[in-house]
Amino acid sequence: MSKNPRRIRITAVQRRSQLIDVGRGLFAARGLDGTTIEEIAAVAGVSKPVIYEHFGSKEGLYTRVVDHEFHLLLDSITTALTEEARPRVLVERAALALLTYIEERTEGFRILMRDAPPSQPEGAFSTLLSQVTARVEHILSDEFDRRGFSAEDGAMYAQMLVGMVAMTGQWWQDSRRPDKQTVAAHLVNLAWNGLTGLQKDPELRGQG
Repeated sequence: MSKNPRRIRITAVQRRSQLIDVGRGLFAARGLDGTTIEEIAAVAGVSKPVIYEHFGSKEGLYTRVVDHEFHLLLDSITTALTEEARPRVLVERAALALLTYIEERTEGFRILMRDAPPSQPEGAFSTLLSQVTARVEHILSDEFDRRGFSAEDGAMYAQMLVGMVAMTGQWWQDSRRPDKQTVAAHLVNLAWNGLTGLQKDPELRGQG
């Protein structure tokens, strides 16, 4: 009987999934440039040609990792914003969706905030925020129209609201205090109570 244990063979799909998981951990810790193909192969327990076979290059693997995390987060936030609910509740759900993603997939969030893949030279997180903003703009435009304000201003306020949530999420990534429900509640408190007292034609008071 051979003393060497038999190597368990896995399918191509399983191997790709394994390499994506390994890549995500290394890229989150060291970035794209700080991670070598040799390190990925060593951690995964495969030879370098196996990585080339599945992804073509280290950059190919990185792009696949970013794409996977990008769509996980985008789908989560989009789902939160498309369910039937009052606008305030939609904002609450969207904020919680982002914070939950950060909590459960911290490595993925760190990657989205770092090096831009060749497929998204402007940055994966910036691309994601642009798509989320378009959805929020639609929600705010309807709310502004209902309140008798300019629906066109919804685009500008959508940028402000999404930017506020995104910046808070980046801060919460490291602090993790208070809990995500409390953070989301405070975010919506600022956003919605600010909207409640919104002036139709605001002016700067320190000018003139």
